[in-house]
Amino acid sequence: MLTHVEVRNLAVSDLEPLAQLCVAARGESALGAQVCVAESEKISRQIATFAQLEGGDVIVAEVEGQLVGFAMIRLVSPGAFIDQASYYIEALYVASSARRRGVGHNLLAEVAERAASQGIQDIYSLPLPGARGVQRFLARLGFAPAASHRVVSLSTLQRNLDAELKRNRRGTGRTIEDLIARRRRARTETNSGPVDLRAFQAEFAARQGLDSRTAGASAESSGDYHARNA
Repeated sequence: MLTHVEVRNLAVSDLEPLAQLCVAARGESALGAQVCVAESEKISRQIATFAQLEGGDVIVAEVEGQLVGFAMIRLVSPGAFIDQASYYIEALYVASSARRRGVGHNLLAEVAERAASQGIQDIYSLPLPGARGVQRFLARLGFAPAASHRVVSLSTLQRNLDAELKRNRRGTGRTIEDLIARRRRARTETNSGPVDLRAFQAEFAARQGLDSRTAGASAESSGDYHARNA
C-alpha cells in the first residue's frame, strides 16, 4: 500500500521518538543487545553523537505526523584504500505498523538522491543483526553481499526503486480489475437459465416402454411449460 511519506533530516525534537523506534528494532532482533542499549535516554545521546560526526547524518520518515522510520548514513571519503567516496547505511528501520506503505523505499530514494548529487556510485549497508525482513528488502533492491555487508551501485538502486514503484501501482489496479472480473464470472457461471428436458423425458419414456405418442405428448407439454416460463 502506497501512502504519503515525508522524509527529512533529523531534528532535536525527533530524538525521543527515534530512540523509541530503536528500542522497537532491538526487540525485533534475535540479537537485541548488539543493536543498541535498552534505555531510550542513552540511545538519544548516542544518536545525537552520530548525527554530529563528520560525514554522519540521520534521515527520518513521517506518516501523518508520526515518526515511523529512519536511516543512519555516513559519507565515507576517499582515503588510502579507496579512491572514490561512498555512502554507508549504518541502520535502516521501519516500524512494524508502517510497513508495506512505501516508507523504506522513500528512505532509500532519499539516500540515492543524495548520493547522486555528490557523484557517489556505491552504497553499502549493514542490516541489523537478525533482521531478515530488512535483508530480503535490501536484496530485492539489488544489494549484494560484500564481506559482512551489502552493496549496491547507485544506478541499480535507482532502477529497482523505480521498478518497484511502478509494480506497486500496477498491482493495485490489477487487484481491482481482477476482483470485478471474478465477480462477473461468478454471476455468469451460476446463472445457467432454464433447462430443456424434452430430450431427456422422451428417452426416459421410451425406456419405460411407453408408446411414441405418449412420449411426444409429454415432450410437447414440457416445451409449452418452458416457453411460458422462459
